[in-house]
Amino acid sequence: MKIFLDTANLDEIRWATNPGLIDGVVTSTAAIAAEDGGSELPAHLLEICRLVHGPVSVDIAAVDVDGMYREGRDLARLADNVVVRIPMIEEGIIAMRRLSADGVRVNTTLIFTAAQALLAAKAGAAYVSPFVSRIDDLGHDTLAVIRDIRDVFDSTRVECEVIGASVSSAFHFTQCAKIGIDIAAVSPSVLRGLLVHPLTDRGLDELLTEWSRRIAKSRTEA
Repeated sequence: MKIFLDTANLDEIRWATNPGLIDGVVTSTAAIAAEDGGSELPAHLLEICRLVHGPVSVDIAAVDVDGMYREGRDLARLADNVVVRIPMIEEGIIAMRRLSADGVRVNTTLIFTAAQALLAAKAGAAYVSPFVSRIDDLGHDTLAVIRDIRDVFDSTRVECEVIGASVSSAFHFTQCAKIGIDIAAVSPSVLRGLLVHPLTDRGLDELLTEWSRRIAKSRTEA
């Protein structure tokens, strides 16, 4: 399972890319605006694309077909690894067909059912993003929805990757991996949380204490 970092913060992206923890980034124009005041969207997005070797998924503002198509084309021209995020609406289906025909990769967002995911894939989406935390918030079984999408994609053999968007816990992260989801999108805080465990910290403390004891003993014997 690949990991995408859900952020626009350049320091967080550098932190995650240096040790090779992530395979891509999911971001938004709103997140980028919050980082730089909204004055340098293309420049900020280009810097993210430079830092990340994998896909960089970014949303668009338009909700009409022509507007989504135009914005999607403009974003895709900025860098080869840009992926355009389009909402799962009727106009979005039309726009993603046009964009995918032009070779622009599309990530369909606001997916909440396997049927929506299949329709997006048939329209040419390269990725579909079921929102893990939001499905839970609606009182539905997140993992059941993701498992349905995985099963439908496997049985129909569509060429489309599934991104678990807004994965907010280690439990959901692990379960998504067990289901066989292609990508988990996590925040920097969640990714940091996956790296640590109290027993790891305890074991490290014990190891360092033991080494200190041995060094002190060797010096005394010398």
